[in-house]
Amino acid sequence: MNKEVIMNRIEKIRGKMKEENVDLVIFSSSDFHGSEYVADYFKVTEYISGCTSDNVMILLLKDHTYLWTDARYFLSAEEELAGTGISLMKSGEPGVLTLNQMLDQILLSGMTLGYDGATIRSDKGSMFRQIAAGKNARVRGDFKPVDEIWTDRPAFPSGIVSQYLSEEETGESVESKLERVRSELEKKDANAIVISKLDDIMWLFNIRGNDVPYNPVALSYCIISAEEAKLYIQSYREKELKEYAEKNNFTVCDYDGFYEDLEKFEDFDKVWLNYEFCSDRIVEILLTRGVKPVVEAYPTTRFKAIKNETELAGIRECYIADSVVLCRFLYYVQKYVTKERMTELSLSAKLNYMRSTISGYMDLSFATISAYGPNAAIIHYEPKVQSEAEIRPEGFYLVDSGGQYKNGTTDVTRTIALGKITDEMKRDFTFVAMANLRLLNARFLYGCTGANLDMYARGVLWQQGIDYKHGTGHGIGCVLNVHEGPQSIAWRILSPSSGKLNSESVKTVFEPGMITSDEPGIYRDGEYGIRIETVMECVEDSENKYGRFLSFKPLSYVPIDLNSMDVSLLEESDRKNLNAYHKAVYEVIAPHLSDPKELAWLKEATKEV
Repeated sequence: MNKEVIMNRIEKIRGKMKEENVDLVIFSSSDFHGSEYVADYFKVTEYISGCTSDNVMILLLKDHTYLWTDARYFLSAEEELAGTGISLMKSGEPGVLTLNQMLDQILLSGMTLGYDGATIRSDKGSMFRQIAAGKNARVRGDFKPVDEIWTDRPAFPSGIVSQYLSEEETGESVESKLERVRSELEKKDANAIVISKLDDIMWLFNIRGNDVPYNPVALSYCIISAEEAKLYIQSYREKELKEYAEKNNFTVCDYDGFYEDLEKFEDFDKVWLNYEFCSDRIVEILLTRGVKPVVEAYPTTRFKAIKNETELAGIRECYIADSVVLCRFLYYVQKYVTKERMTELSLSAKLNYMRSTISGYMDLSFATISAYGPNAAIIHYEPKVQSEAEIRPEGFYLVDSGGQYKNGTTDVTRTIALGKITDEMKRDFTFVAMANLRLLNARFLYGCTGANLDMYARGVLWQQGIDYKHGTGHGIGCVLNVHEGPQSIAWRILSPSSGKLNSESVKTVFEPGMITSDEPGIYRDGEYGIRIETVMECVEDSENKYGRFLSFKPLSYVPIDLNSMDVSLLEESDRKNLNAYHKAVYEVIAPHLSDPKELAWLKEATKEV
């Protein structure tokens, strides 16, 4: 993007700040629902800065601008912010101030801090207000200068329901899910729960939408009490939705009426809220009404994470079909890289087309990461026409991709050698493969969280003095968001931005039926990147006098590139893990390959070492 355009937009915001006597303003990359991925309408931080990262906070002062993002985006953010005058603040890096620390330093008595409280998470807004109060400064939670400046802003998402799922498709009725929520309310002695997390709402009401690219969600809120359940959505007048609501014993209300109803809260004095997804505006309204909040993760998030047998059957089926396509794609790349011209975008387009031929395919689950050479070191890289790399028969190619199907959501990453690679590259690849396989083959006592499990993978690399700046695993939805909580596999117990406990990963115990990724990596800036991601299902393992043990079963069946490995580095247990996984890959995938050449490639790619 033109850097002068960015600087001009920032100056216009400063003009609005001057008009309304606002000294500092904060912008978030989130939407009204605390979402990770958002519709174009909500990409305010990208509009202001040109930074395309999906985890951004901006602090704009009268004479300077700061932008915070996490390690997944350091390389891309540096490139995008170059020449704009915006300072990149690398969250979690030594010596880098957090946004809260910066506010504590520069906010002075009599100053005014502004932000749009509808797009700021309540836990963040609470800290901003606390810091301001300690400085005798004012807070304006309704300051939205971009609304006036962004004249060609994309349309607000429509909130239309695109799918109504039956109990046969989901494995559980809406009525059953609502009763489970009400049972949790009773345990907490709460009158009601306000849910603003979009994928939770879609799961709860067995519906899907198309308001966010790759994420089948519709903008919505819901309020549930013992007496009623209200779904706030823009399509509330549609006959089909009204009939569906009546059949499933809930009421459909206007999306824009949600805040009006909050202002009228009189019957509820104790309300369950999740401050990570409820906006600052929601919580401030309820607090002014005298509501006592029950602050905890939504029960729907936990319910949704543990897939039922109907969901698991569909997920297993779609992962096999998805794996077959990826195997065929990798065969094509390795077979024809010396015979055809290939680029990052042409390979992305080919894989996307191949995936679209799968029965039940609806969409991608995220933009395909097709990265060659140094570009693979950019963790969330997405090729562009003006900057894509041409694929050559040497070095590493990394592809991270997935699809949305009528029976599940997929995500898988493989890195392959396209020709000659160095000994260091082979060494790095082998350690990543060992890390991936050790986690996949973990056996652990019930009660473990992702913080316990992370060391199965990351410990391999830490022994080499290497780390990767992202989590090892994330939950995955079923015909829903490709990133799903509450479970995750990551070592950090304390949040690098707040210094507080990462409550979700610390508290969430792994349960049978949870679907999680296993994706360690090594990234050498300016040289290459390696990531191997296998999605796995948590299953019962065994029970004895020592307790109840769980383990993982692979859902992704795609070879780990033997051409990239230094087999001499493998310990005997790693060799057994690799051979056992490849044996399973061949047994699952071979019956689905009709081309003798593809079948021969698979046999060679999964041979015993």
